[in-house]
Amino acid sequence: MTNRFIQSSQKKIVLYRTILIFWISIPIILILLPNDFFDEGPPICLFTVLSGISCYGCGMTRAIMHLIHLDIETAYAYNMLSFLALPLLMILWLHKIRSLLKKIKKA
Repeated sequence: MTNRFIQSSQKKIVLYRTILIFWISIPIILILLPNDFFDEGPPICLFTVLSGISCYGCGMTRAIMHLIHLDIETAYAYNMLSFLALPLLMILWLHKIRSLLKKIKKA
């Protein structure tokens, strides 16, 4: 019984570490990509595609990508709400990392 429990605990630790590596790699990948990586291509916003009108979220991905690379003027041009969204995303990201570290420590 304890051997099965140890194997289960080790599997959880491996799973949590894998998820942690994934979450840590996201901002690294975004920093390594060029700031204009998402600038090309048609919009994928369903509201914009169906109505032809930009919504409040349109350009958010492009704006955040430029904001990550400290291109503030272009980020503002794409979507001024990115200045609120990026700090909130960073807080959520840090919370996720912290909870994964607690789960690894607990397991």
